[in-house]
Amino acid sequence: MRGKKAPKRKPKQDPKFNNIILGKFINLIMSRGKKTIAQSIVYNAFDYIEEKTKKPGLQTFELAMKNVAPVIEVKSKRIGGANYQIPVEVKGDRKFGLAMRWLIAAATNRKGKPMFEKLALELIDASNKQGEAIKKREDVHRMAEANRAFAHFA
Repeated sequence: MRGKKAPKRKPKQDPKFNNIILGKFINLIMSRGKKTIAQSIVYNAFDYIEEKTKKPGLQTFELAMKNVAPVIEVKSKRIGGANYQIPVEVKGDRKFGLAMRWLIAAATNRKGKPMFEKLALELIDASNKQGEAIKKREDVHRMAEANRAFAHFA
């Protein structure tokens, strides 16, 4: 490996709520560099959540992130000519990164509505421990549980 390791940069906060995790979430929704469109999608989703559930949108978002974030996952490791799926604990930023990706993918897969509405419905579902993103988390946990026998290889 040549040179120095690149320093980890802090993501910018979002302009409305001054929340770093929400700023990162907006950046993940953004496509083709159109940040204002991504911000309008997220903020419209928050307004829709407040309209539907009478709870603050940011609070619902944080609860959804906490519910979707995985605790344990499997990593593939080659030992003696065989690949084993070894369960490992998910650390720090990766936990929220996976949660954000799963929420966005689940919202994108919903059909027939504008993106802000799909995102709002997925966040509401995730905050109630339902929906596709929660299902993905449960699948990852189930896979780790099934491969618990290989934990000693970690």
